[in-house]
Amino acid sequence: MAIARADRLAPVPRPIEQLPQIRSAVGFYRVMSWVTGVFLLLLVAEMVLKYSPTHVEVFAGGSRGPLALAPVVPAEGCQWYSLFVPGGMGCEIASLGDGFNVSLAILIVHGWIYVVYLLACFRLWSKLRWPFGRLLAMALGGVVPFLSFIVEHRMHRVALDDLARLEAERARRDDASATAAASTPQEA
Repeated sequence: MAIARADRLAPVPRPIEQLPQIRSAVGFYRVMSWVTGVFLLLLVAEMVLKYSPTHVEVFAGGSRGPLALAPVVPAEGCQWYSLFVPGGMGCEIASLGDGFNVSLAILIVHGWIYVVYLLACFRLWSKLRWPFGRLLAMALGGVVPFLSFIVEHRMHRVALDDLARLEAERARRDDASATAAASTPQEA
């Protein structure tokens, strides 16, 4: 088994060499921030409906109509107050609805969207080589309601500033290399 040596490893490209990928990462992060934020707000609304005194879930296409609220009840042997605690204090919560459980779908979809959102955060963070604290702030944006919109606004502005700085640096570098190439005598 051969061990790779440091001189054989390909160098990591500098951010200035990855401007198209950075632009793409900024756009992808922005879209995923908004999608994650919207689904998080839907999830919060679903949790409020389920664990507040209303104790209902949203169902689609059941016997109650195209979109209906169905009550949830504690399973047999559970106390009434287990309905007020997410996780039910070890008790199952049974839904009396039929059809497609929209509340459960929101929960599952938000979980998977959050995974894609984390990938978008990591991609942007690694392309711009930001400090680790920014990655943590972006990751928290997907789990704290309304925070994804605030963090997205700030990180998008910082990313665009970094992108403008990198583009200006690249333009200066290209101008300097063009000037150096023009000043060297051409061989015949």
